[in-house]
Amino acid sequence: MEWEIARPARALAVRGTDMAGFRIRGAAPAQLRAVPHPAVTVAVTIGDHSFDIGATDGDCGGPTARTPSGSVALGLNVEAVPVRVRSVECVQIRLDPVVAPALLGCPVAELACGAVVLDDLWGSDARRLGERLAETSGWAARFATVESALVARLRENRRADPEVAWAWHRLVTTRGTHRVESLAAEVGWSRQRLWSRFGTQIGLTPKRAAMLVRFDHAVHRLVRGDRPAQVAADCGYADQSHLHREVGAFTGTSISSAATEPWLTVDREAWPSTC
Repeated sequence: MEWEIARPARALAVRGTDMAGFRIRGAAPAQLRAVPHPAVTVAVTIGDHSFDIGATDGDCGGPTARTPSGSVALGLNVEAVPVRVRSVECVQIRLDPVVAPALLGCPVAELACGAVVLDDLWGSDARRLGERLAETSGWAARFATVESALVARLRENRRADPEVAWAWHRLVTTRGTHRVESLAAEVGWSRQRLWSRFGTQIGLTPKRAAMLVRFDHAVHRLVRGDRPAQVAADCGYADQSHLHREVGAFTGTSISSAATEPWLTVDREAWPSTC
């Protein structure tokens, strides 16, 4: 498949957001994997071509009745989500889960069962945004259009609690190696209160969130070609077997296959500040 990737020329006005433009072309439909990432992902498709995202099983009560197609939002998953694509053009937005509720209008936990059609969150605004992007030429103008839509939707009172935000960002800045048992004491809450609020507002327990952040750092080092043994040692895994197990759990494939996943290998171009 051919990938064209575009980046905004500057940081976005809404803190905790980033975006990239994708144009993907293929001669035939391809099955890809959306690998878990420690951010809420929104994809706004442009034009008639779109992608189909498979539903997840597990704690959400089995597979959903439909497969989302077109513009979607995806929460903090801990398993790879199958994506079927032939040709698609879209603006992909990554949202810090602390900020995401203020932009999406719902708690991040409501996205934990897989992809949600953006129309279900934004109503007709999602369709109109896609139409405006289709009528706009050039990635710079498209990024400005999406940024304006995000600013218009921002509701500051829907952000996560400051204590939850601090705990999340502590896990991110330490690349998932901070002891989760100490987080509650550090924010001045009981463990039960932090675990409950964190799960409701971020969509994962602090332990799961730490595992996801640590995995994301480790897998991008594998994509860069670093040796698994060194990655395991540097990223806080007990040993190389521990790293193998977690990569398998998050991606559904082996370390060698994960290191060549298309949506991981393009991240250094699409999301340079996080890789």
